[in-house]
Amino acid sequence: MKILISNDDGYQAPGIVALYEALKDVADVEVVAPEQNNSAKSNALTLHSPLLVTRAANGFRYLNGTPADCVHVALTGLLGYRPDLVVSGINNGANMGDDTIYSGTVGAAMEGYLFGIPAIAFSQVDKGWQHLDAAAAKARELVLQMTSRQLVGKDLSHSAPWLLNVNIPNLPLSQLKSLKVCRLGKRHAAEAVITQVNPRGETMYWIGGAGPAKDDSDGTDFHATLQGHVAVTPLKVDLTDHDSLRFWAQTAALLDGKAALGP
Repeated sequence: MKILISNDDGYQAPGIVALYEALKDVADVEVVAPEQNNSAKSNALTLHSPLLVTRAANGFRYLNGTPADCVHVALTGLLGYRPDLVVSGINNGANMGDDTIYSGTVGAAMEGYLFGIPAIAFSQVDKGWQHLDAAAAKARELVLQMTSRQLVGKDLSHSAPWLLNVNIPNLPLSQLKSLKVCRLGKRHAAEAVITQVNPRGETMYWIGGAGPAKDDSDGTDFHATLQGHVAVTPLKVDLTDHDSLRFWAQTAALLDGKAALGP
């Protein structure tokens, strides 16, 4: 089996090093990650400047681009082969609820998914890397289980890919509870921007921190991790509001003057 690892914290981040160490004897593993921290870059691709690939002393390769750039370049020419699994992380902090829209960690995994490859995004719930060894062990365990259940492998290249978002509480391995499949929760609106004045008298704005959880009810990723479970959320890319298709079709017909808006 061949695994591609990326992240959004940068190729030197403790999380990606721990993930590589946990998986390097599970499969042939390649690391292609951003040169610098690229948190909250989502699925952004760099289209108006060249991307350079450099090999670090530890064998990792890094790009002067986004997480999605790294996976895209790796899959479209850099590797020269198609990996069986794309793994992203381990992120320094949670990617739950609305965070997944912005997450570069999820964006890197999603890029693999868009190329038809199964993918997993791993994050620790709290920042600071506490109990990172336990998170890496859980990541390894999950990949091995996926392999043993034949959810990953060369013989599955014809199957529909899947994308999992995994959030791991910062707990010792012995205290981590079982996997719990969850829906995404929701957060309150972000905190206000922080303003500063630079030496030239210009006002600068810093994006404020994420708001607290708004929906952390039973069944959400927030609730599961608060209970000590490893939260697993299957994701999809289709953003279509299927429940509203009929309403908007009727509305469009009304706007075109072709029909009255139905009930």
